[in-house]
Amino acid sequence: MVLLVSLLAVLVVPTWGDDADTLINFKNSFSNSDALSNWDKTIPPCIPGSNNTNWTGLRCLNGSVSGLRLENMSLTGVIDMNSLVHLSGIRSLSFKNNSFDGPIPDVKRIGALRTLYLSYNKFSGEISDDAFTGMNHLTKVHLARNQFTGKIPTSLASLDKLVELNLQGNQFEGDIPDFRKATQLNMVDFSNNQLLGPIPPSLRRFNASSFADNKGLCGRPLKACKSSKKKTILIIVIVAACLIALAAIVAISCNFSGRGSKASQFKSTEDTKALRKYDAGQKEAQKTFDYSGSGNPHKGENGKLIFVRDDRERFDLQDLLRASAEVLGSGSFGSTYKAVLLSGPAMVVKRFRHMNNVGREDFHDRMRKLGSLSHPNLLPLVAFYYRKEEKLLVYDFVPNGSLASNLHGNRAPGQPGLDWPTRLKIIKGVAKGLAYLYKEFPSLPLPHGHLKSSNVVLDKSFEPLLTDYTLVQVMNKEHAQAQMVAYKSPDFTQVDRTTRKTDVWSLGILILEMLTGKFPANYLKQGKGVNADLASWVNSVVREEWTGEVFDKDMKGTRNGEGEMLKLLKIGMCCCEWNAERRWELREAVKKIEELKERDNDNYEDNSSNYASEDNGYSSRALTEDDFSFSVTA
Repeated sequence: MVLLVSLLAVLVVPTWGDDADTLINFKNSFSNSDALSNWDKTIPPCIPGSNNTNWTGLRCLNGSVSGLRLENMSLTGVIDMNSLVHLSGIRSLSFKNNSFDGPIPDVKRIGALRTLYLSYNKFSGEISDDAFTGMNHLTKVHLARNQFTGKIPTSLASLDKLVELNLQGNQFEGDIPDFRKATQLNMVDFSNNQLLGPIPPSLRRFNASSFADNKGLCGRPLKACKSSKKKTILIIVIVAACLIALAAIVAISCNFSGRGSKASQFKSTEDTKALRKYDAGQKEAQKTFDYSGSGNPHKGENGKLIFVRDDRERFDLQDLLRASAEVLGSGSFGSTYKAVLLSGPAMVVKRFRHMNNVGREDFHDRMRKLGSLSHPNLLPLVAFYYRKEEKLLVYDFVPNGSLASNLHGNRAPGQPGLDWPTRLKIIKGVAKGLAYLYKEFPSLPLPHGHLKSSNVVLDKSFEPLLTDYTLVQVMNKEHAQAQMVAYKSPDFTQVDRTTRKTDVWSLGILILEMLTGKFPANYLKQGKGVNADLASWVNSVVREEWTGEVFDKDMKGTRNGEGEMLKLLKIGMCCCEWNAERRWELREAVKKIEELKERDNDNYEDNSSNYASEDNGYSSRALTEDDFSFSVTA
């Protein structure tokens, strides 16, 4: 009998049990693993017989684990390679944009690995020369933006199937080994290190940008190497220092002498300091087009505007230089300008200062993806310009300005604010645009990341267009967390993470801002512990006062629409729920928003505390405190 029970126990053990145990052991090596909360041994990691997964971050092939893609999850701790070796089918590992530190994991324990992504972490120390020995199937190695030191391991250069290698933004030193065995190599990036010596013949076919910011490198595609005695080098250094000093004096003189000029020209960074505090309510001031990039802008890494749309008139950087321009704003990311080209059309040029951690190829790929998007509620990217220090993004000019300026700007006496039908139209368009981004970027935790009223512009018919979307991935991480709206959410300020519901929280705050006419003060605050001030205020008003007091007094055209306004108010509060698990999914919010009308149903009585419809998901009764018992603070 005991033997029979033992045999039955063996028979009912799930076939996925070994992989599940291995992955749970691997997960336990992390200091924080909140993003992997659905890793559950009672559910198969991979759906049997398919390439689909039940667990976050897994890649599956025919029902078996083939890879891990644990990116942008704020993971820390240890990457336990001792556990992963038990996954016989694993071929890819990606831990990009987390907070792992210490030495590089012992990746050669998985000899069959094909792709390895460790970029944007805090790994440090030297990499042993044999770190990649025996990894004969490896095709892609990305170690960018860590703190590695020492020499580049020669075992990397011995990988004959290597296709991509990205080591930029570390502290590697010494010579670059010869990659003559890597005959399939088509992408390399050694920039921003401390490398020296001649570039090996096997790598001379790549662009100069692949080797930029390594003061000791020379040879094609960089300047030719020179052999000279120490005395000659000293003379050259002294002469160069004198020339730099002279150039600085000339530049300062020109700067002071040219301050009175109003011609359209490039100017130094100092000239833009006065623009850094921008009052959203002030009138647009005529200014010259400003591009404060160091050096000659015509000799950047690309040297030209890259167009990502085929349905726009072509122009070049020189056309922008000659254009009359005015400053639209100067915010935390950089300055925004309206440039009217000589050929007629007006364009908006946004200059970003905090994208220097992203490589040229990666940036180009992401911008081309943005250029491929097409939706009536997205402001399309037209072109971009790449320099390592800063980037330019070019868009069509939209005449009615931002939603923020229409809600909070100084209006002339007697000029009405946005009426209720217009506000409803705007929020419906915003919801549609956001839903499109969710569809196009199913794997991104923040499909927008910076949704706020100043990033919604209005065309001539007041149709909303979303801007500054999907830039989290190209912004420097520290700056993104200090400035972007997603990181003002309770998801990040309280539990130090973001999810796909974080954009829903931003949508909720935007809804409340439009209904109340109040600016979300929490957007102006920095650091941890910031509560959703606007949501807290709305919650307190609807609990303690007549609900109608919450609505913007400047919002006209509300007669017979109070019931629909109350429905939108509740939608906003459900989107602002502090607890992300209780917060609505975007699809639910979009569905409810789509059902809203400008006017209440015929059976609606003119009482702002009633709902009219019985089939809209809300109760058609007088509102009570329970209707607004949402948790909007910790």
